[in-house]
Amino acid sequence: VVTAGGTREPLDPVRFLGNRSSGKQGYAFARTAVARGAQVTLISANVSLPDPAGVDLVRVGTTAELREATLKAAADADAVVMAAAPADFRPAVYAPGKIKKADDGSAPTIELVTNPDIAAELGERRRPEQVLVVFAAETGDAEANGRAKLARKRADLIVINEVGTDKVFGADTNTATVVGADGSVTRMPEQSKGDLADGVWDLVVTRLSGRP
Repeated sequence: VVTAGGTREPLDPVRFLGNRSSGKQGYAFARTAVARGAQVTLISANVSLPDPAGVDLVRVGTTAELREATLKAAADADAVVMAAAPADFRPAVYAPGKIKKADDGSAPTIELVTNPDIAAELGERRRPEQVLVVFAAETGDAEANGRAKLARKRADLIVINEVGTDKVFGADTNTATVVGADGSVTRMPEQSKGDLADGVWDLVVTRLSGRP
């Protein structure tokens, strides 16, 4: 199972809360897995990319929809790669009509609530033989924050990216540090997102071969 893209949380019929994820890295994981002979379910959130050949494609919009589809698909999967970028928050109230400025020109106050933590839920539910890969998109202290996230999610591997306006999102290349729950650290220099996906799959295969 591979997730890709960024979820969107509707605020009103016109606006949403979202992020800059293009889905390119997740789609690269799906394509390279198919090339290796895997049966792949790709759960795609708001992506404008050609459908990869040979995958079972599931389209979702919100974090709640991503959660439902991922938990269902992951139930009997050998490996789950959480490359999607779920929105951490959503508006507490959806406005059925377009939100307008007040008569005095002031902006409205938008109350947010926290979305479910899909990766953590997968970590709690996963079978002993399943390999779980999560991602950390960080803007500072990337490796330290990634290691903490790896422990919280109970995952096998975490792919850590330093992100920003001109980094990672939408690009065709990627640079990452992959940290394992076993203490391993794999540093991946800048390369195509397909090559990076292949490198991570190598780490996944090594762990799958050692499982019951």
